[in-house]
Amino acid sequence: MAQRKWKTGMIGMSLAVLLSACSGGGASPQPDASGETPKPAEKPPELIELKIHASGVAEQEFDTRFKEVLQKKFPHIKIVWLPTNGTANTIQEYVARGEIPDIIRNISSTVHTNYLNMGLAYDLREMVSKYKYDLSRFNPIFIDGFIKLSGQTGELYGLPVSPFFSRVLYYNKDVFDKFGQPYLKDGMTWDEVYEVARKLSRVEDGVIYRGFSGNVATYLTYNEYSLSTLDPAKDELSSFDTWKKIFDNYIRFYQIPNNPIAATLADEQNAFKNGTVAMHADIYSPYLDLSMVKNWDMVSIPIIEGAPKKVGIFPPGYLLITKQSKHKDEAFQVMMEMLSDDVQMKDARNGFLPTVANKDMMAALGQDNAVYKTKNRKAVGHYEFAPIRPAREKGKTAIDTGVADTHLRNAFFDAAQGKADANTVLRRTDELLKQEVEEEKSKTK
Repeated sequence: MAQRKWKTGMIGMSLAVLLSACSGGGASPQPDASGETPKPAEKPPELIELKIHASGVAEQEFDTRFKEVLQKKFPHIKIVWLPTNGTANTIQEYVARGEIPDIIRNISSTVHTNYLNMGLAYDLREMVSKYKYDLSRFNPIFIDGFIKLSGQTGELYGLPVSPFFSRVLYYNKDVFDKFGQPYLKDGMTWDEVYEVARKLSRVEDGVIYRGFSGNVATYLTYNEYSLSTLDPAKDELSSFDTWKKIFDNYIRFYQIPNNPIAATLADEQNAFKNGTVAMHADIYSPYLDLSMVKNWDMVSIPIIEGAPKKVGIFPPGYLLITKQSKHKDEAFQVMMEMLSDDVQMKDARNGFLPTVANKDMMAALGQDNAVYKTKNRKAVGHYEFAPIRPAREKGKTAIDTGVADTHLRNAFFDAAQGKADANTVLRRTDELLKQEVEEEKSKTK
């Protein structure tokens, strides 16, 4: 009897196996030695191409900073770099040819002309919500300022990416040593620096030593007041009295005997490289080449008396996704990796200022940079960064900020060269700005 039951069981088992085979279904996954059922292998992600257009950034820099980490993180994504060649291959030309990139790197001053007004805009808030992306990790001035600049109802079109540039005061130690002047220190005022410039502006053995020079564009455009040239709410120069205070602060340096301002913006910007200028106000940048000055260092940029104790900055670039992209998720994932803490820490160690609010990165700034690792790197973060200059209010006619700033720089040179006083050149700038606004308005009539 027992033998019959055993045979019956065997027949039942054989029938079950046969039915399973006939139905095309394989045996169910069985538990492994640990008792867990293995998961079926995931399907590898589809191979895709992501096109990136980054005006002003060389492909070599992109490769050095991002390519390896992106290839490792996303082996299924092929990054296609859309080159720019001066004025050729602009974003307008790519769009006109139907070669719309997935990701665009833009700067705040051109986000309207080179993105929003071209019908490319895509609000990133959808992706931020989907991936639970923490925007609070960024320095808030970069997020808040960009939303105010480009959004209508709070849209977020881009995420901030380095490089951006702060301001410092460089000095030539050899000139200080030659004339027995103590070195500069962080936290000085412009009044203190002015007294040093007076002592070091002199003629020695037929050589003119200038006490001070500066990149005029930086200390006007990237001022500690975050003051725009064209008023955000009115069709006129923004805050005449404050601009007068800024002009007066710097013009006095060029009225010191033996310290005239150079003939052109470029000449004044490069004067320090001649080795006969004691101090030079300029941007902090890993791109700035001062190798021709043998023995230099830097301190925090001085602050104008009564001004906010902040340092004006050249804003970062922004990574934007085009609404035409068929790979928005992948594009956002790539952006998140480019802006990750690991990537930004590596950038910071190489001298790039981080866009995230991370004190450890600021402390590590320039540690791996062959030039800056031996310099006073604390000078760069001595003061907080000033907010980005406000954009024109909604409904107000906007003009190219580069045009407005050029009018202001020209006015400063005229005053610094003694062609007219500060009041006169600022009133003239006010009139030129009003003309620019009226001309822009006429284009829409």
